[in-house]
Amino acid sequence: MTLRPLRYRYAVVPHIYVRDAAKAVAFYVDAFGAEEVLRITAPDGLIVHSELVICDATVMLGDPTSQFYDEPRQLGACTAGLHLMVADNAAVLARAVAAGCEQVQPPTDMFYGANSAGVRDPFGHVWVLLTWKEDLSLAEMERRGKAALGGEASKAQ
Repeated sequence: MTLRPLRYRYAVVPHIYVRDAAKAVAFYVDAFGAEEVLRITAPDGLIVHSELVICDATVMLGDPTSQFYDEPRQLGACTAGLHLMVADNAAVLARAVAAGCEQVQPPTDMFYGANSAGVRDPFGHVWVLLTWKEDLSLAEMERRGKAALGGEASKAQ
């Protein structure tokens, strides 16, 4: 049986979006003693995905890159994506849609080793439903991220 990585040991992992995410990463390192363990950057230099460990908990962070996410200073968009680690994301997706959520992404195999689906709840929050399929090293995840994005992936300094 494939298990999700230990850094995702909690069922819900916060994922926040900030314009100029690189500056935010540096701030969280300084302000909270965060450790950056992963960074995947788009060809234009925006952070698509980074992971910080703060007090043994993982927080995902990136620049907003779609119509679904933005930072709190901007109006009309979600400020955080809630990642829910589940054994069967298709079943949870069906249940969420039946309860009144809008599907925003069907179950999709992703480069980082999970199958991902997404819903927007009636309150506007976006939930990413992840079922872990493959154990990957951080280096392999970064390599695949770079290949998937067609650009450079930089390792945390």
